[in-house]
Amino acid sequence: MKHLRGRLGTSRISVVLAVVAALLGGVTLSTGAEAAIARDGRPGPAHGLQGVGPASLSGASTSDLKSWATARLANDRKRRAGTLTVTPAPAPKATVTAAQTLAAASGTSALVLYDTTGPYGHLGELYAMAIANLAGHFGTVTAKPVSAYTAGMVEQYTSTVYVGSTYYGGSIPDAIPAAFYQDALKTTKPVNWVGDNIWGMANAVGVENFKKKYGWDPTNSYFETGGSVGNINQVAYKNQTLTRKIPAGFDGGVLHPAVVDGPDYPDITELAQAKDANSGATSPWAIRSGNLTYVGEIPFTYVSESDRVIVFEDLLFDSLAPATTERHRAFVRLEDVSPKADPAQLKAIADYLYAQKIPYGINVIPTYTDPKGAYNNGVAETVTLAQAPQVVDALKYMLQRGAVLMNHGYTHQYKNVANPYTGATGDDFEFFRSHVDASDSVIYDGPVAEDSTVWAQSRVTSALSGFALAGLPKPTLWTTPHYAASATDYKVFGQNYTARLERSLYFAGTLSGGTVNPARYIGQFFPYAVKDVYGTTVLPENIGNYEPEPYNNHPARLPADLVNSAKANLAVRDGVASFFYHPYYPVEPLKQTIEGIKALGYTFVGPTALAQ
Repeated sequence: MKHLRGRLGTSRISVVLAVVAALLGGVTLSTGAEAAIARDGRPGPAHGLQGVGPASLSGASTSDLKSWATARLANDRKRRAGTLTVTPAPAPKATVTAAQTLAAASGTSALVLYDTTGPYGHLGELYAMAIANLAGHFGTVTAKPVSAYTAGMVEQYTSTVYVGSTYYGGSIPDAIPAAFYQDALKTTKPVNWVGDNIWGMANAVGVENFKKKYGWDPTNSYFETGGSVGNINQVAYKNQTLTRKIPAGFDGGVLHPAVVDGPDYPDITELAQAKDANSGATSPWAIRSGNLTYVGEIPFTYVSESDRVIVFEDLLFDSLAPATTERHRAFVRLEDVSPKADPAQLKAIADYLYAQKIPYGINVIPTYTDPKGAYNNGVAETVTLAQAPQVVDALKYMLQRGAVLMNHGYTHQYKNVANPYTGATGDDFEFFRSHVDASDSVIYDGPVAEDSTVWAQSRVTSALSGFALAGLPKPTLWTTPHYAASATDYKVFGQNYTARLERSLYFAGTLSGGTVNPARYIGQFFPYAVKDVYGTTVLPENIGNYEPEPYNNHPARLPADLVNSAKANLAVRDGVASFFYHPYYPVEPLKQTIEGIKALGYTFVGPTALAQ
């Protein structure tokens, strides 16, 4: 009998899983790109939401990853050798109520449980935020430390996700209450287990009991084979080959589940399959049996627009919205349009999109300023929309032909300093400090010195006034300049606009309700609209932008790259391929991108449709 049942090629997989996101950089995670404004026929410097380098975590958390992976594998070897001692968790006190409900009560609800103990306990909250954000696409989300779990809690939610980021054993006692282990086995509700400690559940409920319900043995499953995690660089899922790119030394591996055969054990469905580039060997990346979906790693670090995190993003539908109909939409926005934009270029792009019947967004910066004269022979220059009537006329022309006006900051720069480039609008950060290091990478330094609710609101108020003085409608959508801001700022944006359309940073302390730590965050992007941990609707931007030249250790991204990312995202059953384009580039690359995405079966929609 073939005991491991594969379903990698099905167009719809009924899977239940956990959620999303990204730690170390790009939360996110993520490696996206946002180019700068063109002046004098040439674009200014460019940058993208990196978090730090190719990872989605802040630098403080990224530096932990190598030692985290080393410690994890050392514990796994001890477990294999039978020398790992695990101290059971104490029964939780009834007074422990640490939890945060991230949305109003609704019919669909998710419980996200995460680790907080050990030297890398802070990673758990970052990963949990990534998961909570994704689950916010479906309904109510409650997130809390797993140590606060009490008996019967899983029955109160549609689905439960546990993300195991602390490998318990040795000097770190198990923080997972026995009640969670038992409830996960007994419940008929979907349980999604990501990463570590699934072997702890098997030991707690009885290994044979676990095997008879789920058909595999976590206590005999390990991250290494042949003494190495190998070089797993691909994950196959729903006819798509997704990437997995983790630097040597930072890879904690993917668990290799030990499937058990025999008439007393149920079949297992292989949801996604990992492939080792060195040996060519394949193994399950995600499996499901009974009510349990298990994902063999935490897929939130070192993600890209075509990364295996896409599997995770789609699997959530199985536990939270299994009746979802297959649908693939696309969205394009024009970026960094300021009072110094070229009206003829704007109209040329508008005419092409109008002819193709493609609705789109246009991100406008209402005040252009170049305080150091970087593009004006050393002479400071400031121009508002009201002082640029030809640009305003072009914007009105675009609004009459399918565009939706969006707000992209107030000045898209900060004071009269290089932050990190020229100090000019479109080049620099507005709400975050940054610099370019010796290796030519953009480093995030944290919120600006005067950051506060009042300061951020003043920027928003000035921006909206700029639109009004120019006779333009009030934008209801916002995109943060270069996507980076503080938790305080993101909340202010949410109070002034119906949604943000961007990638974002999520800071430690947000879930716990404690002091927000600006030095620890995860970056993330989404394939569908979510209600995030700041309480704001965030619309997707998940495949980046056209950028013909490499910059700051980012490779060029050509139309074929964007189309390939859109293809990978077809694995999300109700996902969006969302990208942006700078209108100072010729129409032809935009045309190639749009035609390629349409050929994949995507339908272009306007930004307001993305929240539906």
